[in-house]
Amino acid sequence: MRTLAVFLFFLLSSPAGFVMSAEMPVRQLRISGHPLSVEVAHTQATRSQGLMYRQSLGENNGMLFVFSEPGRHSMWMMNTDIPLSVAFLDEKGVILNIEDMAPRTATGHRSAGASKYAVEVNRGWFAARKVKPGERVTGLEKVPAAE
Repeated sequence: MRTLAVFLFFLLSSPAGFVMSAEMPVRQLRISGHPLSVEVAHTQATRSQGLMYRQSLGENNGMLFVFSEPGRHSMWMMNTDIPLSVAFLDEKGVILNIEDMAPRTATGHRSAGASKYAVEVNRGWFAARKVKPGERVTGLEKVPAAE
């Protein structure tokens, strides 16, 4: 009974009842020759969770969102404390557009075309490496399919 009480205490004391989801698979991508280690959000639950409630993100780390179908997907920053940049990618891994996003906002950032993937990194990561739309991300063939 005491164990249950401790569990409920931690559950209820976390932000909005947030409980860490199961670990996401980690894969290595390359963007214009730059290595990037990404957690792969390929399920509805992990895509919904994203990087919410995180306090930091490693310099060459990010999150890859894998969508079930290509479409005009949007990202927003509710409950996300880290300033991020997002690149929307088509099915072949070509960057459609890159958007900078401010923490804890509900502003939607939409893909410029039919995107199959989105890569979130620390804000300015793409700019610092001179990564632009039209460039291709490699390593996507090793990521799990969307569930």
